[in-house]
Amino acid sequence: MDPESSHSTLQKRFGGSMHTRRTDRKSSGFGRVLIVVYGIFSLSAGVRSLYQLATEFSMAPVAILLSTLSAAIYVLATVALTKTGPGWHAVATWAVGAELLGVLGVGALSMFEPQLFPKASVWSEFGAGYGYVPLVLPVVGLAWLWMTRPSRGER
Repeated sequence: MDPESSHSTLQKRFGGSMHTRRTDRKSSGFGRVLIVVYGIFSLSAGVRSLYQLATEFSMAPVAILLSTLSAAIYVLATVALTKTGPGWHAVATWAVGAELLGVLGVGALSMFEPQLFPKASVWSEFGAGYGYVPLVLPVVGLAWLWMTRPSRGER
């Protein structure tokens, strides 16, 4: 495969350069609100996990590693939501889906095995420490991604 066609394939799959006009609905309108909320969660979960890694890791390694994982997922979701193209749409869908599985799994585990969480993670008790936004956000995000999914011709 020559370099030009490989670039064209990547561009079609993940979207054009910054100079192209936005053509997807995923990152416009309500999608921009989602991007802002995900950006805020990326920042808050990231700063919290970095602080906890540096100062409290030995007290609650499982919870702190899960906070770090949640921060990484929030960052990936934020970036993928801002990008155009069906490939980025798929990345956003997988990231938000992983977030939902994480908050449900960690939420349940923190309720049934609280000794694993002497320090709360972002997803502990289904995001209670963050007003349950970590539980609601991926549900809303997945619904938005479903409504704005690329048509078959764009894939």
